[in-house]
Parts: sequence; C-alpha cells; structure tokens
Amino acid sequence: MAIVEEIPGTTRDRQYADVEWGGSVFTLVDTGGLVTDPSDEITKQIQTQAQVAMVEADVIVLVTDILTGITAPDHAIADILRRTAKPIVLAVNKADNLKREIDLPEFYALGMGDPLPISALQGVGTGELLEAIVANLPTMPAEEEEPDVLH
Repeated sequence: MAIVEEIPGTTRDRQYADVEWGGSVFTLVDTGGLVTDPSDEITKQIQTQAQVAMVEADVIVLVTDILTGITAPDHAIADILRRTAKPIVLAVNKADNLKREIDLPEFYALGMGDPLPISALQGVGTGELLEAIVANLPTMPAEEEEPDVLH
C-alpha cells in the first residue's frame, strides 16, 4: 500500500493498514515522516500528520537509509522521538545485502537500540521488524466473557 518513490515527500497523508503478526493484531500507520524545519505549507501539513500519528502510536518505527548513512535530521528526529517516551524500533532501509549491512553499526549512534536491517522494496527483514513491533506493543487485558445468564 505504501507509495515507493525516490522523491522525498511523496507520502503526505497517513496511510493505515490492519496487520496480523504472531497472533497480534494492530494498525500500522505510514506517514510522510518528520522534518526538522518545515519550510512550506505542504511540508508543515505533512509534519502535522506525522505528529498526530506519533500521539496515537503505541510503538514508533524510525526508518533510516543505509545508503545515506546517519544525517543531521536523523539525529534531530531521534531526539524528538525519544521525548515521546514511547518504544521506538529503528529500521535501516535499503540494507538488502551483506556489503551494505557492514555500515549498520553506525546507526547505534542514534541511541535507538539495535538497528534492524530491512529492505522495504524487497521485503528483506520485514519479519524481524514486525517481531520487534509486536514485542513492544502494550499487552491488552483479556476480554471477559459474559456468562450465559438471562437478563
């Protein structure tokens, strides 16, 4: 369902999808992401959509790019996300081969825990990403069954 495009800012609205993984059911929300200095009205609206999604989220996934490495905006966004006090999973995209995964340790500098190598385009590492999301979801109380009693 995600729009895959090389042009930054392609995703503008929140995209919702219900997911079932490992016996857990949750809603995944894809946003246009956070920017550190929204410069125009469209970017400001994309930022607002991402902020709404952060407030609603139980777990946040920070997606970075192994080809560009850690950028100054990555550090700034990591600081913003840490202030939410929500569990954060760090996904490092475009890590679709061992040669690229060599650069993975660099991403520890973001202070987000273990970086997960993924390739969104090829589906590499997505199972591990879903496992990490599920592991960080809050536990829901079991639904109580109503006794079969006449009212």
